[in-house]
Amino acid sequence: MPAHADPSRARPLPIPDRRVVVALVAAAALVVSLLQAVAMSPRADAANVGSGSYADAIPAGGAVPTECNNTPITNPRAHVTSNFPAGAIPTNDWWTSLLWRKFDCASISENLMAHPAAFHAFTNGLGMSYPTNASISGTATGVSEYHYSYAEDVRIGIAGLTADGKVDGYSDWTVSELWASGGNSLRTTFGHGLPFVYATKTGGNATLTTTGTPTVWSTANGAVGFSVNGHDYAAFGPTGSTWSVSGTTISSSLNGGAYFSVAVLPSTGSASGRAAALAAYAPYAHNHVTGTKVSWTYDESAAKLTATYQFTTTAKQAGSAGTVFALYPHQRDNLAGTTLSTYSYVSPRGPMRVAIGASQFQTVTPFNGVLPQLANTGFTSGADVNQLNGYVNEVAGTDPFAGFGEDTYWTGKAIGRATQVAQIANLTGNTGARDALLGKVKTRLTDWMTASPGETQRLFAYDSRWGTLIGYPASYGSDTDLNDHHFHYGYYVVGAATVAQFDPAWAADSAYGGMVNTVIKDAANWDRNDTRFPFLRDFDIYAGHDWAAGHGAFGAGNNQESSSEGMNFASGLIQWGQVTGNKTVRDLGIYLYTTQASAIENYWFDTDDEAFPAAFGHSTVGMVWGDGGAYATWFSAEPEMIQGINLLPSTAGHLYLGYDPAYIGRNIAELERNNGGPATVWKDIIWEFQALADAPTALSQFRSQAGSYTIEEGESRAHTFYWLKNLAGVGTVDRSVTANTPLHAVFVKNGVRTYQAANMGSSAVTVRFSNGVTLNVPARSVASSTGGTTNPTPTPTPTARRRRRRRPPAPRRRRHRARPRARPQPTPSPTPTPGTGIPATSRIQAEAYAAASAVAVEATEDLDGGSNVGWISNGDWLRFDRVDFGSTPRTQFVARVASGAINGASGLVQVRLDSPTAAPVGSFAIASTGGWQAWRTVPANIAGTTGRHTVYLTFESGQPADFVNVNWFTFQ
Repeated sequence: MPAHADPSRARPLPIPDRRVVVALVAAAALVVSLLQAVAMSPRADAANVGSGSYADAIPAGGAVPTECNNTPITNPRAHVTSNFPAGAIPTNDWWTSLLWRKFDCASISENLMAHPAAFHAFTNGLGMSYPTNASISGTATGVSEYHYSYAEDVRIGIAGLTADGKVDGYSDWTVSELWASGGNSLRTTFGHGLPFVYATKTGGNATLTTTGTPTVWSTANGAVGFSVNGHDYAAFGPTGSTWSVSGTTISSSLNGGAYFSVAVLPSTGSASGRAAALAAYAPYAHNHVTGTKVSWTYDESAAKLTATYQFTTTAKQAGSAGTVFALYPHQRDNLAGTTLSTYSYVSPRGPMRVAIGASQFQTVTPFNGVLPQLANTGFTSGADVNQLNGYVNEVAGTDPFAGFGEDTYWTGKAIGRATQVAQIANLTGNTGARDALLGKVKTRLTDWMTASPGETQRLFAYDSRWGTLIGYPASYGSDTDLNDHHFHYGYYVVGAATVAQFDPAWAADSAYGGMVNTVIKDAANWDRNDTRFPFLRDFDIYAGHDWAAGHGAFGAGNNQESSSEGMNFASGLIQWGQVTGNKTVRDLGIYLYTTQASAIENYWFDTDDEAFPAAFGHSTVGMVWGDGGAYATWFSAEPEMIQGINLLPSTAGHLYLGYDPAYIGRNIAELERNNGGPATVWKDIIWEFQALADAPTALSQFRSQAGSYTIEEGESRAHTFYWLKNLAGVGTVDRSVTANTPLHAVFVKNGVRTYQAANMGSSAVTVRFSNGVTLNVPARSVASSTGGTTNPTPTPTPTARRRRRRRPPAPRRRRHRARPRARPQPTPSPTPTPGTGIPATSRIQAEAYAAASAVAVEATEDLDGGSNVGWISNGDWLRFDRVDFGSTPRTQFVARVASGAINGASGLVQVRLDSPTAAPVGSFAIASTGGWQAWRTVPANIAGTTGRHTVYLTFESGQPADFVNVNWFTFQ
């Protein structure tokens, strides 16, 4: 869903129903359109792209980007210098409020959340902040937000300089701002991951004005080290520079030089640590970063995406080669080859680790594939086939666009719904329904991909002033704010890929393929030489995910709500590139997909409890902001919608949502806790997410309510039934095996793998999986093969292994009463009677252990009463003798746990067989659940296990503090 503009620039509060938003935005667009009708829009003619076309001017009545006075922006270059590159204007970035004064005509920028530092441009220079404390509002069961808000520490300026700042240049993740008046000027370059601001100047002395009296602790070698508001900084001048301090102003003539830099130093907590950090950074202070650039390659045979992030530096004086930069967790988790220092920074995304002396780094990420649709493994005969066909024919027998809006977003939703059902019809042999739906989708896509002279509806128009392609009718600010183009257009690309699968001639560049590529380029232009559009408009290269707002001019920075609709765009690029033979587009999609999948895991879901502040209380956010996150949406306060907006559309292009089945259980448990019970709206979206961890349960819920639940607008009963029943048969996503086609997936159930691959082409192909399995895939189909046993590991490959945060231990706190820190001696329960065993599928009470290490039993407040085991910390264990798994492999471990751990303490609950030091067969992570008696049921995959074993529950944490209580567990 979109990012809407809030005229007050206050953070938005959810409103009850998205239809209200639709009506309000439509009304606002109408008003703007009426204002523009007279002053704007010459007759739009068609620019041909093969058989397709777009309007080369805004159609009559079409709205365009607006600014602070709510009038059209006639000159998007009003806030750039003559050095600014020609061509399209970048939008949808962390820094684009420097270009676009959306809400305040007098503002040079809004808060610019670069991480680790934050900035704000003023007429007298650049404000700099290092936010380290989160402000949290709301509740742990309702709408809530956390923000590491901009709070200025120092303003970088030039004595006597006051000017209107202008953007002087940019690169992939940096921006340069210039202030110039008379003989004075200041140019600063800053960006993602950079602890330094690099500055050049003319005229007066360099000035650093602090918001409190600074504590100066070093004045040597042309540098000054100082602390303000609890944060450590250093400024570096040319050799021979001296810095003077007067009140809150630190200044220097720079020994007649014209360059300097200012760095926020990592917090070390000691004088010696500050001095050491300054000394470590000093050799790179005058290697000014003057450019940044990303590139990527996809190794199809190994199914790995390598991305290279390069820093270009210009040496202002002699020093060490390379630079200093900090990596986000999603980069660190997939890092290849770069050695990180011990330094780190606080950020809204979790700790950022520092590299010193490098000029580039690489990430290598495995790609586990996407599919246009799951293979049909569950519908071969019986009543379910008839039921599914009835659902399919119901969609195919009506106008799939009826009841949807005419705008780009709701047309896209309708295309997505019809496309999914068309794929189901194809895979179940219902060719009549398939062809009916494909014909209607192709007709609507052709209409949108063609602009006739004077046409005003169902067309794309190019705004040459901005360098953007806007679809009309627009919605959710996709015209006035350039919001959400990736959200809207992704549905069109997926639809076009499906049409191309069955009608390759339609997708030829000489037909409508060229126009589809033009639409893609608006949101994610891969060609740096094509200056009609900015490079990767909607994708923040360093942050690893999309931004929704074109202007980014909110107090909290930019924002992104529906990460899953962003992934729909990436999946669409992979499918479109594969079906048309355009590997450039395909590999771009894989870069976007793999990078953003890791970012979503870290920043929307926080599966390892690194990003969200401990007191935030939620296991997911509906929106990521530049300075934090929110358990909220733009359109609803319903928990199902807050969590569900990052789960839709549910397609086989979204299998990344199933990479961590244990997290799915935690996510749904939170939804039900916040909702006071199971979902009452968007049930289908929640079931489809649940199915990636526990499809049989989700399928059962669907069967019991199939005729009564309200269908989410982009869903259908056909798709929900098909998705749930097929996943119930194949199990969960297995990431340990990949294939030599990007259109693949592997699943595992009861230790047995199912291999699936799609072929969108016209000739049969043979797909080879990384473990040697081959699969023959007929033309225009998705094939499936089951065979071979495995001990799957549900976590990512070693390069993506989670690193847990380290925090000082804190005393354990109980909700009702304090207890002494010393643990009581354990009271073991009797072992099973000789000759019998404990059924693994029974509910095994934790206090029934045969032996244990340093734990204790206490009365529980859980629903069934009784006792639980507590005082569990790193190195503890519980032993259970003669647990009988039977002859059917058990592949899931489910435990009832609670945690009142504070200060971010967390740990792993692991299952080991026959020895406390054996390799774990499965595990899950646990952090605070809100209290030592706030119970959650957490599932985790384990290697398929049969027979009788001694079961050890072992507990591992990076902190000495207690981190979990256990009530019971079972195996399924």
